[in-house]
Amino acid sequence: VKVKIPFGNKYLDAIFSVPKKKSTYGVILTHGAGGDMNFPHLVSLAAYLASHGVLCLRFTCKGLNIAYRTKAFKTVVEYLKLSDDYKLLGVFLAGRSMGSRAAASVIRQLSQDDDDDFIQGLICLSYPLHRPKLQSKLRDEDLLFIRCPVLFVSGSADEMCEKQLLEGVASKMKAPKKIHWVGKANHGMAVKGRTTEDVMEEINAQVFSWLRENIELEHE
Repeated sequence: VKVKIPFGNKYLDAIFSVPKKKSTYGVILTHGAGGDMNFPHLVSLAAYLASHGVLCLRFTCKGLNIAYRTKAFKTVVEYLKLSDDYKLLGVFLAGRSMGSRAAASVIRQLSQDDDDDFIQGLICLSYPLHRPKLQSKLRDEDLLFIRCPVLFVSGSADEMCEKQLLEGVASKMKAPKKIHWVGKANHGMAVKGRTTEDVMEEINAQVFSWLRENIELEHE
């Protein structure tokens, strides 16, 4: 279902992937610095989640300014929260690369604003912990503030997220967290000798099983 979400004086393009059965939880998903919501990995994940009973709303927000991207993400969260069509108990925020930074930033901001538990967790696909070859400057400040469960899915050869550095940040985080390393994958999740479909199957299954664990934990 295509929708346009009001954002300032313009609209954000978004698409709902709706499960057959009514969903009580949803995932909001956005793209990295390049591309849009039709990035193949996002389309694949959204379809997988919907086919497994989880509503997924993915949206496009162009712009390389992280504050702008964060504001857009926040608008989408509010939109879904107030939606009459999909009455959800909670959502998980997910993003690829820069989109996952925006998601983390939203969670930090909203957790300071109020203490409602609409946001259930954070999914970071290829979180860009540092710029290539600039390991001294880590983008970890939002992560250290977050309290809800966090899943990282990163390539073990990601040039923007060195394995030891992410593990170091994770060990300092107060949130319950899990890291799934995709062996030999780079920042774009490409792995020599494996098809994109094959890698996506691994990622989608990991995301869904983590979601299921966290939804069950909350509501046993």
